[in-house]
Amino acid sequence: MIERFYLKDYITFKEVDLKFDKNFIVFTGASGAGKSILMEAILAVFGFKEPKASFSEAVIDSPLYLDKFLIEEDEPNIFKCVREQKTRYFINNQTVSKKIIKEISQTFIKYLSLREAKELESDTLLKVADKIISSKKESYEKILEEFRKNFKEYQKVKRELQKIEEEEKKIAELKEFTQYEIKKIEEISPKEGEYEELIEIKKTLAKKEKIEEAIAKTEIFFENEHFVNEALALLDRDSSFFDETMNELRNIFEEERDKLSELEDVDIEYVLDRIEKLSSLKRRYGSIEEALQHLAKKREELAHYENIEFEKKSLLQKIEKLSFILKDLSSKMSKERNEAIKILKKEIDKYLKMLYLEEISITLEKSELYELGEDKIKVELKNIDLKKISTGEFNRVRLAFLAATSSLVGGEKAVLILDEIDANLSGKEAMSVATVLKELSKSYQILAISHQPQLSSQADMHFLVKKEDGVSEVKLLDKKERVKELARMISGEEIGEKALEFAKSLVYQ
Repeated sequence: MIERFYLKDYITFKEVDLKFDKNFIVFTGASGAGKSILMEAILAVFGFKEPKASFSEAVIDSPLYLDKFLIEEDEPNIFKCVREQKTRYFINNQTVSKKIIKEISQTFIKYLSLREAKELESDTLLKVADKIISSKKESYEKILEEFRKNFKEYQKVKRELQKIEEEEKKIAELKEFTQYEIKKIEEISPKEGEYEELIEIKKTLAKKEKIEEAIAKTEIFFENEHFVNEALALLDRDSSFFDETMNELRNIFEEERDKLSELEDVDIEYVLDRIEKLSSLKRRYGSIEEALQHLAKKREELAHYENIEFEKKSLLQKIEKLSFILKDLSSKMSKERNEAIKILKKEIDKYLKMLYLEEISITLEKSELYELGEDKIKVELKNIDLKKISTGEFNRVRLAFLAATSSLVGGEKAVLILDEIDANLSGKEAMSVATVLKELSKSYQILAISHQPQLSSQADMHFLVKKEDGVSEVKLLDKKERVKELARMISGEEIGEKALEFAKSLVYQ
């Protein structure tokens, strides 16, 4: 899957340009040459390690379905890491965070480091068991889908019940507070548009006397209106325009007098008090309309609190019904899984035997109901929990699980990165690891560091990491060069004839 890897200015490496066209790739070299540094640089561009190179780039020649991460897919997909004043990551020239780049990388890269082993976790093994069953029985996938659908609904109802139970603990306080908020608004009993009407009344009342006084002063014009008409008549001018104007004025003043008359009985103290109360609602809620909306919401909440017992009872009935359905489905799943585990164990034991390890114990145990049913898988080697076995045994067990899974349900077309997987192993154990890795390379692209000739001899591509004058370089070896490197790994820097003969037997077998 990694088609090319480029590196510039990284500790002892000036520049590295690696092209991979095979699946099983190994890196060897003397201690201190820079093998682990190179592997760290590869891991860094995918977010697994802290980047220290000024520039690194990896070309991925397979689809990664990046659209779900809101990143545009390309062909090929290109990962970049640039380190200047700060470190920046890119995928297809789009800037991404380290968190996102690692999240994406974890979908297609397995880094077997320390004792992090997701492939040995119960959930992973249950999913493998489910794939084994589904490959043999189409009806089982329908059971899984039915379980997933009902469990999703079960979780939703459980959350609703939990919310109600939390509310129930403080229901009296919530109910009292809600009633208080409703009462405060209902006491004022606001109406839409009322505030604006009262403000207009207040303004009119404030200038009532001035308006009446001003209108009274205009009476002199009406009393002397006939003088204007007489003058216009003597001038032989039409007086209709003047009559219309005077009539319009009469109507305006009459209308104002009527309005002022209506305000005679208005209680100014009531108006001011009402405006103040409405203003308090506006200050608290933003507007009278928003206060009314809040009132409606609080009335709904109060109805909810008063009906909470009924809602709780309804939810409990739903949970009981869903639990019955889920337990029935999980029982069917458990029965099928028990058979699938036998198949999985047989395949794993086959690889464990190749790796000179004893048979493994895999048992299906009952658990609390969760998204995968009511099953948990327990794995032991020689009746010892896998967390307590040696590192060498642990890594070989992981290989057996990966190989068995690949054999039974197909490979993931992923990248498997290994750092000295054959460390501290005998010659025959190292060869067994190499054999299993060769098998795994049908499904995975494998990048491995090795100090053992057995594993290195099985690789499709063999790179030598060497350091001269403090500068590290990487070179792809041909067959003759591989023989020499394997002989060095067998006998050390002083290469003897026996070491050469053994190296040739490994390369040309």
